[in-house]
Amino acid sequence: MADNSTTPKKPETRTERPVAILGGNRIPFARQDKAYAKVSNQEMFTAALDGLVSRFNLQGEQLGMVAGGAVLKHARDFNLIRESVLGSALSPYTPAFDIQQACGTGLQAITTVADGIARGRYDAAIGGGVDTTSDAPIAVGEGLRRQLLEVNRARSTKDQILGAAKLLTKLGIEIPQNGEPRTGMSMGEHAAITAKEFGIKRADQDELAARSHQNMAAAYDDGFFDDLITPFMGLTRDQNLRGDSTAEKLAKLKPVFGVSLGDATMTAGNSTPLTDGASTVLLGSDEWAAERGLPVLAYFVDSETAAVDYVNGPDGLLMAPTYAVPRLLARNGLTLQDFDFYEIHEAFASVVLATLQAWESEEYCKERLGLDSALGPIDRSKLNVNGSSLAAGHPFAATGGRIVAQAAKQIKENGGGRALISICAAGGQGVTAIIEG
Repeated sequence: MADNSTTPKKPETRTERPVAILGGNRIPFARQDKAYAKVSNQEMFTAALDGLVSRFNLQGEQLGMVAGGAVLKHARDFNLIRESVLGSALSPYTPAFDIQQACGTGLQAITTVADGIARGRYDAAIGGGVDTTSDAPIAVGEGLRRQLLEVNRARSTKDQILGAAKLLTKLGIEIPQNGEPRTGMSMGEHAAITAKEFGIKRADQDELAARSHQNMAAAYDDGFFDDLITPFMGLTRDQNLRGDSTAEKLAKLKPVFGVSLGDATMTAGNSTPLTDGASTVLLGSDEWAAERGLPVLAYFVDSETAAVDYVNGPDGLLMAPTYAVPRLLARNGLTLQDFDFYEIHEAFASVVLATLQAWESEEYCKERLGLDSALGPIDRSKLNVNGSSLAAGHPFAATGGRIVAQAAKQIKENGGGRALISICAAGGQGVTAIIEG
């Protein structure tokens, strides 16, 4: 007898399958207005994408999805990732979409396609991101915009001429603002407040920055990046990298953020520069990888996103990862010490140090995070072992792909292990993840 009940049936429970990280590719990151000054977001992402396609022999392949995005976009970039796919060697039947979560964009894109693979919606996908500060979008002012729309709506030639005559009185342009809309303060100024709150010392920031440069330079010299980077526009290494950087040299730089607060500690040397670049990461099921003879670097285990009230609340703009990580650890039955590697995005050296200090603080963990005790310290020799954003630079949406690819390869070279990834983002958000192999 047929079941005519209107009560919906509970769907069968699906078992999520492992998501393999198979490799990554990016172009070298360039300082603002240098090597990529005349290169668009689409050109950069297509270059990173084609490098990945070439490395893994994916020419003509129809993948399940490509997800990525950019923080700074022109109007022409409304379908940026799909247009990049169409300009690449992938099959044009590969779908794609844009995503944007400030500096967390790349990691969030990777998380999104990883979820699709885990749920069996598709077998392979690419996640990543791109950003250019050299080719930043410049818009017309609001008055000029409205007048142009009025001219466009005019039905007669006379009305069009009259409307156009008013354009000269409405001239104005708008450039991207390096500040939070809610506060008007730059990310650096927000970070300076946090640095002062936590008492982060200048010497510690300079030491962390120098170590980032030294670690990344050593990784380049050892060939670590040979299968993670495609040369582009004459660059073979990240343009910001200074292998001879030392804390002593950095100590000579003048503070640029938090000067009005007194005892300023943040300089151009221990803060990331404006940067251009793109990154991609290939993920797939075990079966898809095995069919193509592709070795697995690591597995994407889980991700967590958090947000804080940095406007009216007690938290710093870039401290959301401190909230995300405890939830991620609890869900996976782990402690902060259960990792072989820690990849913490170096937006500013002070933010990395404040994050670690927060997790070590009994008061912070109890009062802010609602924990019973402090998460505790990490072994800092495991932190950003191949360098991070202070050395490579930080093209906002591209950083997540760089970090995931580096961490996955490091796990593979280590013969296994587990890595914690943490990325702070504008808007008081943070994106974190666990990968292991």
